[in-house]
Amino acid sequence: MAQAVASRQQAGSAAFQRIGKFSRRELLHLASYAAGLAAVSRAAFADTYPSRPIRILVGFPAGGTPDLLARMIGQRLQERFGQPVIVEDRPGASSNVATEAVVRSAADGYTLLSVGSPNVINATLYGSSLNYNFMRDIAPVAGTASLPDIVVVNPDFPAKTIPEFIAYAKANPGKVAMASAGNGTSGHMAGELFKMMAGIDMLHVAYRGGPPAVTDLLAGRVQVLFDVVTNSLELIRAGKLRALAVTSTERCRALPDVPVAAEFVPGYEATYWTGFGAPKGVPADIVDKLNREINTALADAALKARIADMGGTALAFSPSEFGKFIGDETDKWAKVIHSAAIKAD
Repeated sequence: MAQAVASRQQAGSAAFQRIGKFSRRELLHLASYAAGLAAVSRAAFADTYPSRPIRILVGFPAGGTPDLLARMIGQRLQERFGQPVIVEDRPGASSNVATEAVVRSAADGYTLLSVGSPNVINATLYGSSLNYNFMRDIAPVAGTASLPDIVVVNPDFPAKTIPEFIAYAKANPGKVAMASAGNGTSGHMAGELFKMMAGIDMLHVAYRGGPPAVTDLLAGRVQVLFDVVTNSLELIRAGKLRALAVTSTERCRALPDVPVAAEFVPGYEATYWTGFGAPKGVPADIVDKLNREINTALADAALKARIADMGGTALAFSPSEFGKFIGDETDKWAKVIHSAAIKAD
């Protein structure tokens, strides 16, 4: 036993002495070789990705804008990759439930998150009560679409334009009831930003979801709603709601006669956007591969037309560009939340 131990120690000592004889240049070559092997391994992993189904988690119910866009892109990815792409709706806490599930998933590119405006709003609205940090824990992959909110009123409301609406609100401070799909939703944020920039005071009435807010607007129990264009489009076309403006910087192809709010409130902009994220730590080669395929899908004329019919525009970014966009949006809505003293329910 003692002889065996001594023999191993001598062998180890000899090996150490041999390593010590390597020149600095030889050691650098060995390090470069090892790094090259790691790079080849990562590239090979990306080349074989995906080898099994991909899941996309959506933090909202089926049939909503995030769900529809995730399914559009998911179908294209499925066709390109030859692997199933499964969209899983996991609503709860304004997308926080789905986001936390993705944060805790393996960073292998097989679980993606439909990200969007609610995520950057929640980062400030919920703050330290969240079990994750969106900017730190979710890697930006690609954008998909940007859709304006639309300022809609009941047809019986006296104001027919944004200047008339602002004048009415100033003459009746706190008496115009502004509905929203809930406290801290993107529509609520768009309305609060409008209040700040237009210098008016409106009463915020939060509902549990968009449908009851629209129902009360149609009945005249509330006077105005800042809503994602897809939700109100058919009601506007049917004459059941009056559109005063869109909140993007350009007119909406689906409603070309409706002006942009910034024509009357310079600098105002509030859009609902969506994209894809992944757990932090997903290999960069896989993120780049997903980004290329998603942007290829967004460049397709048929898909662009479908997004335009929804009132939106394709939002093609590189991962780094998308990351900067997310950071800018987080800062923008943090200022509104703090200024308006908005608290999570």
